[in-house]
Amino acid sequence: MNLILLFKDDFIAENRVRLEGRRLRHILEVHGPAEGDELRVGLEGGLIGTGRITSMAGDSIEMGVILTQAPPPAIPINLILALPRPKVLRRVLLSVTAIGVKRIVLLNSFRVEKSFWKSPVLEPESIQKQLVLGLEQARDTLLPEVLLRPFFKPFAEDEMPELIKDTLPLVAHPAAQEPCPRDVHQRVTLAIGPEGGFIQYEVEKLISCGFHAVHFGERILNIEAAVPSLISRLF
Repeated sequence: MNLILLFKDDFIAENRVRLEGRRLRHILEVHGPAEGDELRVGLEGGLIGTGRITSMAGDSIEMGVILTQAPPPAIPINLILALPRPKVLRRVLLSVTAIGVKRIVLLNSFRVEKSFWKSPVLEPESIQKQLVLGLEQARDTLLPEVLLRPFFKPFAEDEMPELIKDTLPLVAHPAAQEPCPRDVHQRVTLAIGPEGGFIQYEVEKLISCGFHAVHFGERILNIEAAVPSLISRLF
């Protein structure tokens, strides 16, 4: 991790924290710390700064922290993903969080297997774990909002109009005639389908909501390649 993410429960005084568990193990195994050493830290939802180690015990480390720096800016995008396979979802959540996406909608689609929605990966604790790992990787502190939407049509009809308001709504579709734009200077809502893509009904439904169907060239990418490739092209 490139930043030790702190939470309010870590504070034992106004500017003093005690860390245990996973973060303690990482500090001991990776940094090989001594009292007086400084580490990069950030408060979840808040500022970034430094933590100076003040004491080390067998099961905890205490640090005095000074937080002065704002986290990096977010990517101006609403990301809609047809729910990927559970193993893939873990990696995608981590990577898009590191990139700077702050709103993620996991959406059902005809080609999404029903069993995916029963995966423990969708438990709040599991989702948060991947988001935290992404923030630590990117030296960020602002957790993304993750919305689970297991019903395509109600979401498209009831929530989509508000979600895409004042954005450029794009749906990635290999059969589209229009290429994905580059260097967009406004907020984007980007919808990416499952393996095999959105079915025609779903694409037409999104277009009826105001989306533009766009392609990314002749290559068909899996979700792990498509998401960062499209985002880097857009911004």
